[in-house]
Amino acid sequence: SQPTTGVLYKEDNYIIMTTVDKEKYKCLLPLIASGNEEEEKDYKGPTPGELLEPLFKQSSCSYRIESYWTYEVCHGKHIRQYHEEKETGQKINIQEYYLGNMIMKNPLSEPGSQELSCSYDLFLSLPQIPTKNIEGQMTPYYPVELGNGTPCSLRQNLPRSSTVMYICHPEAKHEILSVAEVTTCEYEVVILTPLLCNHPKYRFRASPVNDIFCQSLPGSPLKPHNLEQLEKQQEMLKMPFRRVKEEEMPSTKEEKFSSIHKPVAVGGHQLLTVGTTHISKLTDEQLIKEFLSGSYCFHGGVGWWKYEFCYGKYVHQYHEDKESGKTSVVVGTWSKEEHIEWSRKNAARTFYLREDGTQTVRMVSHFYGNGDVCDLTDKPRQVTVKLKCKESDSPHAVTIYMLEPHSCQYILGVESPVICKILDTADEYGLLSVPS
Repeated sequence: SQPTTGVLYKEDNYIIMTTVDKEKYKCLLPLIASGNEEEEKDYKGPTPGELLEPLFKQSSCSYRIESYWTYEVCHGKHIRQYHEEKETGQKINIQEYYLGNMIMKNPLSEPGSQELSCSYDLFLSLPQIPTKNIEGQMTPYYPVELGNGTPCSLRQNLPRSSTVMYICHPEAKHEILSVAEVTTCEYEVVILTPLLCNHPKYRFRASPVNDIFCQSLPGSPLKPHNLEQLEKQQEMLKMPFRRVKEEEMPSTKEEKFSSIHKPVAVGGHQLLTVGTTHISKLTDEQLIKEFLSGSYCFHGGVGWWKYEFCYGKYVHQYHEDKESGKTSVVVGTWSKEEHIEWSRKNAARTFYLREDGTQTVRMVSHFYGNGDVCDLTDKPRQVTVKLKCKESDSPHAVTIYMLEPHSCQYILGVESPVICKILDTADEYGLLSVPS
């Protein structure tokens, strides 16, 4: 099937290829860049501000839930970061900060009064379209500035401010891709939206190398015989060294992502997922055993750093670059004795009450210490891993996010349907086992 993002393909732009075995394939070619440039030059449609206007007018909000903070972006109105805690007597205590408000002076109103409004004409056209590096691909975005947030004590009580970057993605539902504090109390929020995709200048720029999609013609096999033989030989060569996991196989075999977490195709065949990765289609029992033995590791994260979590082994933070290769930091390593000592002073298990009065485990926390030495503290890094149940349309979705509440002391949130099946096996130290 043809991709819906990135470079364009048209049914009439193809060549017929014939193999030595007389197998015939119709191969669709990507449209060359000059065609896109012509389209951009001739574009007379709505401005990006006008394309986004429905989002601002319908008072919709997008949310990103992390282990501690929840981020709320009410488009054209405000950005809020908050945490809710239930205290005794079911009273809810809310800790919140506004990272920016769209507040303009209304010249017709009383002096000193303000009203919440969005001045669309301020954002209708930009002389030069800015871009942001997402997964190594310079991606055009449409910025909306929000100021007048909660005063920041670290900056002489100046108000917090944010730039909301709207990026085209045809299948998105206005998800928050990332929230980053770029300098003290100044934030960047990336939103994926299909509304911008009608403007040619905001579509993903084509990668210098593009895929060619080939379809078998009647009487020819789905895949050429020689190619199948070659792939089998390559598999055989890999087998003595390690077992190939299913998620490393070509992306054509990946199952569809759930409607909540859409893949972002940036340029060629790179997939950036909104905080979600997928794990192999093993049976539940096999998957649980592999996860608990540490032989199956979870990968995830959004932005520059990605995370690898191997249960009972380690937590790594890494960045992969085409030119400089892989940079890896050991955030923490597992020691059962150290964890048990830590669990005597901290809650290794947290519970919630069912309606029938019985308790069930809501989350377990594990301590991983002895990471790489931190330049800021001259002490080894350490991380508390919080394992939570994640209900999902896809049984193989994993969400991973990291917080750094103190320098080089981290919290890693890991949520997966796999964890749902084993949370209730947690002992007093929060250690999990295969359900009996």
